[in-house]
Amino acid sequence: MSSFIKKYETLVYIFIAYSFSVAMRMFWVIHFNGVDSFYWDNQMMINTNDGYFWASGVQNLFHHTMPDNLRVPGTEYGMVYFTYLVAKILPFSLDTIILYMPMVVSSLIVIPIILLMKLYDKEFLGFLAALLASITWSFYNRTMVGYYDSDLFALVFPVFIIYFLIKGIKEDSFKDFIIVMLLNSLYSYAYDVSAPILYSINLGFILYSLVFLRKNENVYYYIFLLSISILNINWELRFILMGIGLFIAYNNLIKEKKHQIILAAFAVGLFLLFNHVFELLWWKVYEYVATGTTEHHGLKFYQVHQTIREAGKIPFETFANRILGSEISFILGVLGYLLLVFKKKEFLLFLPLVGIGFFAYIGGLRFTVYAIPAMAIGAIYLFYFIFDKFIHKEITKNIALSIIALAFLYPNIKHIQGYLVSTVFQKEEVKVLDKLKSIASPKDYTLTWWDYGYPIWYYSNTNTLIDGGKHQDDNYIISKILFTDSPMLAANLARLSVEEYVKAHKSNNPIADKIFNDSNMTSYSFLEALKKKDFKLPPKTRDIYLYLPSRMMRIVPTILLFSNLDLETGMKKARPFFYRSSMIKEDRNFIYLGSGVKIDKRTSIIWIGRSKTMIKRFSKVFYDKQGKLHKETQQLRFNRGLNVIYMKNYGQFLVLDDQMYNSLYIQMFVFENYDKNLFEPVILSPFAKVYKLKK
Repeated sequence: MSSFIKKYETLVYIFIAYSFSVAMRMFWVIHFNGVDSFYWDNQMMINTNDGYFWASGVQNLFHHTMPDNLRVPGTEYGMVYFTYLVAKILPFSLDTIILYMPMVVSSLIVIPIILLMKLYDKEFLGFLAALLASITWSFYNRTMVGYYDSDLFALVFPVFIIYFLIKGIKEDSFKDFIIVMLLNSLYSYAYDVSAPILYSINLGFILYSLVFLRKNENVYYYIFLLSISILNINWELRFILMGIGLFIAYNNLIKEKKHQIILAAFAVGLFLLFNHVFELLWWKVYEYVATGTTEHHGLKFYQVHQTIREAGKIPFETFANRILGSEISFILGVLGYLLLVFKKKEFLLFLPLVGIGFFAYIGGLRFTVYAIPAMAIGAIYLFYFIFDKFIHKEITKNIALSIIALAFLYPNIKHIQGYLVSTVFQKEEVKVLDKLKSIASPKDYTLTWWDYGYPIWYYSNTNTLIDGGKHQDDNYIISKILFTDSPMLAANLARLSVEEYVKAHKSNNPIADKIFNDSNMTSYSFLEALKKKDFKLPPKTRDIYLYLPSRMMRIVPTILLFSNLDLETGMKKARPFFYRSSMIKEDRNFIYLGSGVKIDKRTSIIWIGRSKTMIKRFSKVFYDKQGKLHKETQQLRFNRGLNVIYMKNYGQFLVLDDQMYNSLYIQMFVFENYDKNLFEPVILSPFAKVYKLKK
């Protein structure tokens, strides 16, 4: 038995590490098994909004459900085509495949880590590092069951590429560089935002080669081959060039070293020229550290990146936790990696990934994942190096390393046990969209905040103006529609925006710039004109629906940011008052709403910290057993004060000023008050309400 294990040691390690990664990811499924609200069509739903972008593309390939959607992805995206092939081959529903695919693919990360350390006869070290890397915070968060996104390819490909680069260096093997070339091409197809990572790794190898491998007789061929494999040109032409390049290099048709240098330099120059490498890298850095507003044709719109949690600066503790599970683990990982580089300089090839991972400290938490493999290997290697000095028995050394590995694994396992995220939508919310699908046509538009765009595509087969990938200047339009106090402005702006967007037939172009500039008015005058009944609109070509979900109440202040500014100057306007509380405690005299907000029941005064103001209106809304909404409003004062709304079935209070109280979202979602000349309710559910535009 022991001889069998020894013979197949690598496969055993890979099998155990892969099984461990899968088992850890099944914790979320097991925990929520049987929770009815997480299931639709007898299958648990996914837990990332972006997953519905890819799933909509696959769904459209199978059933042509979105012929009028300008943004639905197709086979130009590897994520869509790969999922389509899997769904075509396997006897599982698309919902099942998108749920479990992240777990199945991302767990492959253990293979290159174990194989890499096998090159140094340290398979057990690689095995322990693979266990750790497979479940660290940020990698788990972005590859857990249900996190169906192209991130499942984000790290697996680069680590395979670096493994074959190191193997190719150690063995001076053309075969390994051929595999790297193929992986480069596959990665650029599979992961649509792979360019900065791919370019960094390959540039890193070129620099490493020029410093350390100049004496290698094939080094300039290697540089030449890698450079043409990542050229940003038509893929057929790229594969032809790769074939010609391989023929030249493998047969050593260019004998003179100086001519090989010229060939390599020419290929690198083409790569830098065609791929706009430095501009791309600079733009990616700028994109994630930029703040404030963007300006288009004189209009200044609010930027979205500063409202996205994964795109902002993060505390060091969070940064370290997401890479290895704790600050001490991270520090040990850094020390171990530096030691490893000192001992084995080829591990410098991980430096581009480490650099991108460390960029997360200022650029946002999504990047931490790239530092994980090097830090995991480094953390285990540090203790291997120490134990190797003092422990001579291999089995004793491995036991000691295993204990250390368990210490590293513990905070990551605890994180997995506590990371119990919800599905994107719950069953009752999907019911609303499924009903909308039976009412609407695939050419119709559903207007709502961009967070819900992709799920609306997938479950209702309607189109949206903004979504998870198109949320620039048009955020202003949706924000203005949701929080204007003029139903006429909302109706006119909705019709104008949709018809002009469809007419332009450009999927990613914001329409806000066009409609404001085509008006030949100031932004203020244009908005005032939209409030008029006789505003001239383009002909109606499709129906438009407003989707007003309950869950949007949580992000009202964020949505407001996008329309609560002067488009001419970019200056923020006075912020409307809005406060939502689910922290409710009551005694004889007060209702406590948390954060220093309390209502004095005796005097109808509301305290906000140390300041106080009168309550102007007090409204109570609730649903009866038949699902019918009832409204009760007390007008306490007429001239000033804040409004309080008690939403009984939701267990929450809203405290808001007149501007917010009279906004479309509050009136139409909370009270079901609407202008009957402009809107028609089609679905009224406590979870979401859908109104059809009559204009």
